[in-house]
Amino acid sequence: MTQPLSVQLYTVRDALTTDLPGTLATIADIGFTNVELFGFVDRADEYAAALQQAGLTAPSGHARLVDADEQELERILSASVTVGLGTLIDPHVDEARWTTRADVEAIARTFNELAPRAADHGLALGYHNHAFEFSNRIDGTSAFEVFAGALSDAVVLELDTYWAKVGGDDPVAVLGRLGDQVRFLHVKDGDGSHDDKQQVAVGNGIMPVRDIVAAAPHAQQVIELDDHDGDVVQAVRDSYAFLAGAHA
Repeated sequence: MTQPLSVQLYTVRDALTTDLPGTLATIADIGFTNVELFGFVDRADEYAAALQQAGLTAPSGHARLVDADEQELERILSASVTVGLGTLIDPHVDEARWTTRADVEAIARTFNELAPRAADHGLALGYHNHAFEFSNRIDGTSAFEVFAGALSDAVVLELDTYWAKVGGDDPVAVLGRLGDQVRFLHVKDGDGSHDDKQQVAVGNGIMPVRDIVAAAPHAQQVIELDDHDGDVVQAVRDSYAFLAGAHA
């Protein structure tokens, strides 16, 4: 069964800064029932109330976990419970740590050790990639897949399909290899460059979006634009319409 479409709220970060409830209402009006949070830890109570008001839930959210001290880690986990997350995803581990097998496996061990802590709060733990985890190769394999191979079953993956492509890999093939480890897909489109401004509504760029979503039918699709040279809300609206049509 296909999961409801979600959107990473980083896409509309500027609007959220000025009007959190109104922006969430706009997202709900597009047709979303799910969103993916970022920057929620310091505003957890505010987000919880605004999500409820808008009729939205947040199955997933982003927060930097790996380098957090004990106090910060507990604060992140508690905030995740407050806003109702199911999966807490670390969106970035420093690029310099993805160059050797030993370093990548050490990152995986950290996630494996954190997973039971997350589970104690009713949370799954995940990681989200950028381009460098794919452009960095270890014995011919991307650092991301080396990382995936060292994870326990308790840690899931969110594959940013666009950055996998920019990093030099075929996201459809990656999904074929990783299978059910990938529980969330960042679905985005553009010209395939590092220039965030060249990202466009899903279906309007170079990405093989239909093949990507077909390769991971059980993963939740999360629309995101890191940036956009135009009306970003319209781009989200168009992305939703494209993906909803693909599901029809």
